[in-house]
Amino acid sequence: MPGDDYSPSVTVVVPAFNEEKVIVQTIASLLACDPPRDFQIVVVDDGSSDATYRVACDAFGSDPRVRIFTKENGGKPAAPNFGLAQTQAEVIVALDADTIFARDTVRKLARHFEDPRVGAVAGNAKVGNRINLLTRWQALEYITSQNLDRRAFDVLNCITVVPGAVGAWRRELVERAGGFDHQTLAEDADLTLAIRKLGYNVVYEDEAVALTEAPDSVRGFIGQRYRWMYGTMQVARKHRDVLFRPQSGALGFVALPNVIVFQILFPLVSPIMDLLLIGSLASAAVNHWQHPEEFSAGNLWRVLFYYALFVTVDYLAAILAFALERKESWWLLIWLFWQRFFYRQLMYYVAIKSTVT
Repeated sequence: MPGDDYSPSVTVVVPAFNEEKVIVQTIASLLACDPPRDFQIVVVDDGSSDATYRVACDAFGSDPRVRIFTKENGGKPAAPNFGLAQTQAEVIVALDADTIFARDTVRKLARHFEDPRVGAVAGNAKVGNRINLLTRWQALEYITSQNLDRRAFDVLNCITVVPGAVGAWRRELVERAGGFDHQTLAEDADLTLAIRKLGYNVVYEDEAVALTEAPDSVRGFIGQRYRWMYGTMQVARKHRDVLFRPQSGALGFVALPNVIVFQILFPLVSPIMDLLLIGSLASAAVNHWQHPEEFSAGNLWRVLFYYALFVTVDYLAAILAFALERKESWWLLIWLFWQRFFYRQLMYYVAIKSTVT
């Protein structure tokens, strides 16, 4: 494990667009952190149409640890690139403006850069606003899918994305890679793979916790996941040269195929499996009603057995994910079955829309 004594210079870049309601809370959480010796915060207002810049200046304009800038709107990659240009710190920590860091998150991220082979560090993003069924389902997904994947990929040294909500980067490598690229909608995944292709490791720090605000409406959720899935498709296409190349290791043989199969193809076909189950049940019911003497339940029980096996494996993986998390509410698991069934229908729509686009 890396040592907590290592303390590089760190700049936290906070890109913000129309975040007047949360920007003060976000900056305050960063100032309450237990930071490294050389620490500053760079807030970049990306041409907000609300009072984000004024609110941030009123609250923190006199704090020497906080530098606040405003610029014309240039899209999400432009804001962190602008912030990057304002500092010469060894480590850049990035977070979304609606995200709250735990007290020790910055230090937990920064300590990994004591190893010169580490180019970036992914933190542990959790849903903070668990206010309705949709946000609780997303909280489940973060724990049982995204973070569990990163734990496994960390062991294989093939993490494919340092999340925009909580991540750290070696500044010189970000510059060598050309910064955050506007060519894809998943600029964090694009930069992660670019740094891996430079020969540096990307690691996961489960103790670097950040609470992020998830979409609390179906429209907001679909919009976010469309950007994520379409951006993932763009990144997979852009970096397809690493697929099945021996020098790429697990990145080319495990991680990128996993992205293509489980993040793109699986959402396209998984709802069909649910429909086949429903169709099998309906067909069995009709046959039993019309021909009770000739009805055989063998095929029905076979379908139910395999579906139950699938659900059991799914639950065991979810239980493992929760066991690996610290201070997480196990009550979320009661929503798992319905999350898996109804959530897939939303993801099916997103997958179709992204694929057609």
